[in-house]
Amino acid sequence: MIVVAGEALIDLVPQGTGALAALTPALGGGPYNTAVALGRLGSPTAFCSRTSTDAFGEALLDGLRQASVDVSAVQRGPEPTTLAVATIDAHGSAAYSFYVDGTADRLFTAPDRLPAGTRAVSFGTCSLALEPGASAYEELMRASAARGVFTALDPNIRAGLIPDADAYRARFKSWLPSVSLLKLSEEDALWLGGTPREWLASGPSAVVVTQGGAGLTAFTRDGGVHSVPGEEVDVVDTIGAGDTVNAALLHGLATLDALSAQALEALRPDDWTRLLRFAARAAAITCSRAGAEPPYAGEVGDLRES
Repeated sequence: MIVVAGEALIDLVPQGTGALAALTPALGGGPYNTAVALGRLGSPTAFCSRTSTDAFGEALLDGLRQASVDVSAVQRGPEPTTLAVATIDAHGSAAYSFYVDGTADRLFTAPDRLPAGTRAVSFGTCSLALEPGASAYEELMRASAARGVFTALDPNIRAGLIPDADAYRARFKSWLPSVSLLKLSEEDALWLGGTPREWLASGPSAVVVTQGGAGLTAFTRDGGVHSVPGEEVDVVDTIGAGDTVNAALLHGLATLDALSAQALEALRPDDWTRLLRFAARAAAITCSRAGAEPPYAGEVGDLRES
């Protein structure tokens, strides 16, 4: 079981140009997209969050169930669902404005236990930036790592939600001793400061940096650098692409029986090449269609054939 911990929200996606373009609601949130992608790839997955009892909250849970994601660890509350208004540029890249005050996912509390058979927990995005929920997710991250559970972090920076950038950067560094796998974009890395080698020295066994259409690079404790190019695709938009990479990496590591720090460090260069190609292919499929629509296992193929 891979547990994904973090927010579920509604993306409002413009269906045209201009400030008053019609908006279409879509299921979203970085952790939510990661959970759906994992479920579609066939990994046993559970979602750990807090969602509203409103209609959007019900739709979010339905989306998880349709992807065969276990929702028994989802807390519920009467507060409204978080909204993220997307703006799509000429290259398909998305930027967001958030409506988060008083929403349900901010009131998440750390659970006493995770679902039976949990091998890994994934964290990231808004859930680690918005209090009081951020401290609860941080508590869960540290407790999971202390119990020897594989932990993955995708900070997926949303700068507009971070009131004190320096405080967040310091907090990010404090998480690294509890992180097994750090995945982040080039933009995230630039905003956070530091280098993969510096982050590896603080705790993670591997750091994967996504470079948009240019591909992905993994940095490992033994000094290894493993890169693959991006897959050619006609980009509709990039919504959910990074979340799909996150899911594909976790699914691939589970397939390789490498959901432990020791196993991750023991991966061979050809294992990394297959893993990164698999993630690049999955992300390309997501980019080829509107919204966060990650691929199913049959669309992305077998990891061992990557």
